[in-house]
Amino acid sequence: MEGETGEKGSVCGSSEGDVIGEMMEMIENVGSYVGFRKTQRKESLNLVRRMKLLVPLLEELKELGTTAVSGKALERLARLKKALVVSKKLLKTCNYGSKIYLAHECEAVGARFHSVYDKLNQALDDLPYNDLGISDEVKEQAELMRMQLKRAKRRTETQDIELAMDLMVVFSKTDDRNADTAILERLASKLELHTVADLKAETVAVRKLVKDRKGLSAEACQQIVELLGKFKQLAGMEETNVLDCPISSRNLQRCPSLVIPHEFLCPISLEIMTDPVIVATGQTYERESIQKWLDSDHHTCPKTGQTLAHLSLAPNYALRNLIQQWCEENQFELPKKDIRAGSNGSSIEVKRKVSSLVQNLSSSQPDVQRKAIMKIRMLAKENPDNRILIANWGGIPPLVQLLSYPDSKLQEHTVTALLNLSIDEANKRLIAREGAIPAIIEILQNGTDEARENSAAALFSLSMLDENKVMIRSLNGIPPLVNLLQNGTTRGKKDAATALFNLSLNQTNKSRAIKAGIVPALLHLLEDKNLGMIDEALSILLLLVSHPEGRTEIGRLSFIVTLVEIMKDGTPKNKECATSVLLELGLNNSSFILAALQYGVYDHLVEIMRCGTNRAQRKANCLLQHMYKCEHIPWNFNVGA
Repeated sequence: MEGETGEKGSVCGSSEGDVIGEMMEMIENVGSYVGFRKTQRKESLNLVRRMKLLVPLLEELKELGTTAVSGKALERLARLKKALVVSKKLLKTCNYGSKIYLAHECEAVGARFHSVYDKLNQALDDLPYNDLGISDEVKEQAELMRMQLKRAKRRTETQDIELAMDLMVVFSKTDDRNADTAILERLASKLELHTVADLKAETVAVRKLVKDRKGLSAEACQQIVELLGKFKQLAGMEETNVLDCPISSRNLQRCPSLVIPHEFLCPISLEIMTDPVIVATGQTYERESIQKWLDSDHHTCPKTGQTLAHLSLAPNYALRNLIQQWCEENQFELPKKDIRAGSNGSSIEVKRKVSSLVQNLSSSQPDVQRKAIMKIRMLAKENPDNRILIANWGGIPPLVQLLSYPDSKLQEHTVTALLNLSIDEANKRLIAREGAIPAIIEILQNGTDEARENSAAALFSLSMLDENKVMIRSLNGIPPLVNLLQNGTTRGKKDAATALFNLSLNQTNKSRAIKAGIVPALLHLLEDKNLGMIDEALSILLLLVSHPEGRTEIGRLSFIVTLVEIMKDGTPKNKECATSVLLELGLNNSSFILAALQYGVYDHLVEIMRCGTNRAQRKANCLLQHMYKCEHIPWNFNVGA
């Protein structure tokens, strides 16, 4: 072969010359990507920018097309092309791939970026610039790219930690709190999955993901599919299977090849239509889906965004006949729809009911008030439309006033009703503006067990707005949350932990939580394995360890011993989180590493390097490297594992 014999050849005058054109085309293609997913957007844009630094080099090589170069030089150019192919593949995934998958596998995708950086750097390092006749100016440009690649390090931002915690909660099979819907809404916002168009594109991406699999476990596929279904519910779409077939382990191994024609799918639910109807713009939807859209006070066409001239729905008999014919030919059974009361009648009935209930909140009779609160509590829990309706009818101000009513059970129902209402983003601001937070903190301190639990959950929901994080701290809401974390029921501890995690995303709040005694409370959660809250505790510790006061508290001997024990006997996820915390401690103070070594952490790190999760292996590798640099251990382990 030419590269092996060292024979001369023209870069652009033979088939090898196509390499340069292909590389330039690749860089041009990735430069046109405009939809990078939020979780990898910054990293993707940085990689594109660095790839563009290669353009002057490639243009100069193209101009020198008649110059003969060695087979070795051609081999090096082929290696650079291979690195660019891997780069493009990664960027394509980050531009078109499932947003949920990319958040779920954020650490693994980050590792792929590092691998790409290594390949590009190695390819540039090996290029024989003199043999290729490259000018000094262009060599400097290539050197700039190499320096940037060497400096490129993985970011560990608050956003990543927050996403990880939210995903951990929504994927938990044992955690069923009311506030989970609030977490879903925050995730939908972060992942930009809150419009019909977003969810339609995500469904296509998830279907492709499940079909291709590429090493993703059946359980991970199931989690991604189920989460997408929940996002669709939040957007007012029907809760239906994301796939064209029922979801099971067998289906995830091999999905049927039958593909439903695109025009047979409702643009809202993305499911095959059984009762297609035409709206004023001429677009066709499933009757139930578009009626639900219209009942939610929307007056636009979901697909085109145009304002509807009228709200009448006309049956699309022609399309329905085509769908039925296709189903018969392909032996496909249409899903059966539940027979429900007319949507218009139901909507009017709910509005009348809500109006009456809001009026009853101001009744002079306590029993009438209590019944109204309990019914509003249930209505607000049922669906997003009710939350908006209750707020629009003025239900929030009287509920806030009733928080101070001298009846513990009534307070309990009221704070729970406000918790359910707070799931709506606009309601969060309204509830805080009406002065609810001081009263909720009071109930958190002195209410019934359930009232305290739901007060903590309400503070969590409200604290998703940054201004409310500050308000809760200024109103001294963090100490009673720490108290609930220490002394509450199991559910109360979980709600307090979730709220404190959210509040600790604010740097000043970290200090307040540490002063309130959160670290000893978290140590207790780590030691009491029956509570099943080790992951939650470690996630909060990973936030607090970035604060100097937090490192001082967490670095106490009792904590180091517990972390080492978790790294020895914990679940794979436990080990991963504990290793991350110890790494943060050790990078700031090597005495913490010396203490951990005394309790046998070295052997546990080696074991994690051998069979831990991908992220745990990377963290363990970094920790072992740091130990070696600090001369705490000899160089007798495989750092690159």
